[in-house]
Amino acid sequence: MEDWLLYCFFSAMFCLVALSVLFSSSLRPAKGAKPSLPPGPSGLSSVIGPLIFLGWTSFGIDPIVRAARRLYGPVFTLHLLPSVPVIFVADRAVARRVLVQSGAAFADRPPANLATRVFSSDQHNVTSAPYGPLWRVLRRNLSSMVIHPSCLRRHAAARRRAASGLLAGVARQMDGVATVEGLLHHAVFDVFVDMCFGGGLGDGVVASVTALQREFLTSVVGFQMAAATAPPPECYADTLLDLLIPEDDDSGGLRNLREGEMVSLCSELLAGGTDSTVAVMQWTMANLVAHPEMQAKLRAEIRGVTGGVAIEEEHLPRMPYLRAVVLEGLRRHPPGRFMLPHAATEDGATLDGFAVPRNALVNFTLGGMAMDGEVWPDPGRFRPERFLAGGEGEDVDLTGSREIKMMPFGAGRRICPGIDAALLHLQWFVANLVTEFEWSQVPGEAVDFAERQEMSVVMRQPLRAKVVPCSPS
Repeated sequence: MEDWLLYCFFSAMFCLVALSVLFSSSLRPAKGAKPSLPPGPSGLSSVIGPLIFLGWTSFGIDPIVRAARRLYGPVFTLHLLPSVPVIFVADRAVARRVLVQSGAAFADRPPANLATRVFSSDQHNVTSAPYGPLWRVLRRNLSSMVIHPSCLRRHAAARRRAASGLLAGVARQMDGVATVEGLLHHAVFDVFVDMCFGGGLGDGVVASVTALQREFLTSVVGFQMAAATAPPPECYADTLLDLLIPEDDDSGGLRNLREGEMVSLCSELLAGGTDSTVAVMQWTMANLVAHPEMQAKLRAEIRGVTGGVAIEEEHLPRMPYLRAVVLEGLRRHPPGRFMLPHAATEDGATLDGFAVPRNALVNFTLGGMAMDGEVWPDPGRFRPERFLAGGEGEDVDLTGSREIKMMPFGAGRRICPGIDAALLHLQWFVANLVTEFEWSQVPGEAVDFAERQEMSVVMRQPLRAKVVPCSPS
């Protein structure tokens, strides 16, 4: 009953917003006038916008964003927060001009709310740090010392161990209906724990950390500080012990990270790396369950490369269809519909001729761009062949440096630094799951592709499938 009342409430709110959009559609900036905010609905929406924002996860603002895009064009403003305009960019070319070509102009983050300040140790992590010296130091350390391809190779044993545990967990469910969300989360989290703290924590500790993450991190970071040794860094926590960041008072001095700041940085890697990867992986497997012909094609490719022996990471670059399946999973089901908000770094900023106040949030419609029918024919269809030779995504650039066709990792200076890690983990685990088992829909039960917004866009109903061991090739 409560869910039904909540649905009715937010449906009514949407109708009111839609009406306000329609009645204000003629409110556009005059030609030749001083730069003003991008156009958008006013009046009623500025009053009930905050209510929609509070119901973001239950209701979603996608319908409002799509309606505003049709009425106002690729750049528009929605008043979702009191006194804070939220500017949306819903066009690939404009997004590239803003994020890539304009460089630092929109590389800042808006002021953090109380919750963000608490969990980020006052914006002392890569995601939330304001654009400037602190952000550069933190990002450079993560990119060069932890998730650079050469560093990822150090954790190959952890990936093999995690894959073995994942396959064993699936095998235990072969007599019934397999649910893999928890198993996927445990496997990916295990790898990131190894990247963050090194090996030897044990399977029991990894399981416990899911429920007690912050307490666990505090104790482990404290242990790492007490046990610091001279050998070169082998994990993220080691690199943080001697990392120097700018002093808080802008004096030009440097200082070490405080314990709480190290906890926030480790938590950022664990949560950010795990949740988004698991979400895309489950969506990808769901599509392979719903399309057995794609699953069979992928299995044939893997066996052709490995010759029937166990998969090694060195095999992955020789599997173009595997990469295509993963890329189509990222296009069709990006971890988020929108990017984390950006902000202008200076007063007087303009975006495609519109004014952008320093307090404005600037967002980008990742999901909408990946569903652009001008780039992706039949965009709602899951079709990995798009990314093979001759397909529209054959030469897709995930960084947006040349062109933006899709940007599941963002673009520009704030692009997610973990692209290589994400692609490696997605390909590695999907390949192992498809090689060892045949996946099919539960009899009489179609795969449910409905979405739910959490930290990432996840399946509303976790994937359920029948699994049987693959027959020998």
